[in-house]
Amino acid sequence: MTGPDQPSPTPAGSGVRVDAPAKVNLFLHVTGRRGDGYHELESLVAFAAVHDRIEVRPAQRLEFEADGPFAAALDPGAENLAVRAARALAEAACIAPDVRIRLHKALPVAAGLGGGSADAAAALRALGALWDVTLPGDALAALALRLGADVPVCLAARPGMMRGIGERIEAVPALPAAPILLVNPAVPLATAAVFGAREGPFSKPRRFEAAPPDVPALAAALRDTGNDLAPGARRLCPEIDRVLEAIEASPSCLLARLSGSGPTCFGLFPTPDEADRAAARIASARPRWWVRATRLHVS
Repeated sequence: MTGPDQPSPTPAGSGVRVDAPAKVNLFLHVTGRRGDGYHELESLVAFAAVHDRIEVRPAQRLEFEADGPFAAALDPGAENLAVRAARALAEAACIAPDVRIRLHKALPVAAGLGGGSADAAAALRALGALWDVTLPGDALAALALRLGADVPVCLAARPGMMRGIGERIEAVPALPAAPILLVNPAVPLATAAVFGAREGPFSKPRRFEAAPPDVPALAAALRDTGNDLAPGARRLCPEIDRVLEAIEASPSCLLARLSGSGPTCFGLFPTPDEADRAAARIASARPRWWVRATRLHVS
């Protein structure tokens, strides 16, 4: 269940290990609302080279454990997305979900980085390798969508345009491996609440057809886009304003924006050194915030 650009399962003793990279919404437009209440989206999604990690091993029953800096914030029960992914894949394959899932939780929870969805997608990839299960592409996509709107794009784990409620993923022109700064103010923000706070007209659909050759060109291509969830998120979590101000205060920042439903924000920088310097400055001034200088993972 992997492609050439996806995080590949790697052996881990008698088990399998898969990284679950952070999802970044480079832009996010809400283009409508369906009769069932779900919003129609259009979002250019990329992935950063920071990640959680899923490891699976054979067991006598389904077990889940977590470690890492954000493990305490997880739901370890049946509603955990990695656990739900294991049950769903086992049911589809008509096998017992006898596996031990270990999650190293390095990404903040309820952060707008798709962490739970990335964990579920990584669990599907890892368990597919462990159990030697290969589902047809449409069946796997449907299973992923039932787990959550972001799971299909996280399963692909490559840049793409996400449309609908997450079920349609279109290929996009190659993106540069842009240096990116991720900053989270250590305040969780529920996605449902942010969608509930959205106001105003819907955005018109558009296409992303440019192939930006470098980071300044990518930032320029993104400037006439936005994040339609940002106004509501900022009302619910005023700390977002301080995060964006801190990123924008870096002289070399090319673009600063909220990712997803927040509260994590990102900044694009011309070089890794400039992203590193911005990260050091912000982390020193705000030691409680989660601050990471990394890059977009595009291959």
